Amino acid sequence: MPKDIDSIAKKLGARVVGTVPDYSAGAFGVAILAKTLRDRLEPGRGKRPGRPSNRRWTKRSKVPMAKETEARLKRLARMLSDEDRQVTPMQVAGQLLEETTATYFVRPSRGKSQRRRA
Repeated sequence: MPKDIDSIAKKLGARVVGTVPDYSAGAFGVAILAKTLRDRLEPGRGKRPGRPSNRRWTKRSKVPMAKETEARLKRLARMLSDEDRQVTPMQVAGQLLEETTATYFVRPSRGKSQRRRA
């Protein structure tokens, strides 16, 4: 979304009344998630680089979940993987957790959203 969305709306004689989440269910949401993971997951370094990871992820936590959730994450990981890059279910979970928890700190202000630091 352009940063000057309010000025664009004003020029069109409209006003911004809300925001759209970064991810949603469906083909477009999965496509955005795939692009985000492709952009953020970097190959490891060294003689045996291992799987790509997000450099900002410094914490390796175990997250309890239902078997159904694990199955959905595995399915998403298969959908987001290709022959060049394999995405793991926990990489999908990590990205979704980052994006989703950030939305809890968004404060609407006259049609704009501003993220507060947690």
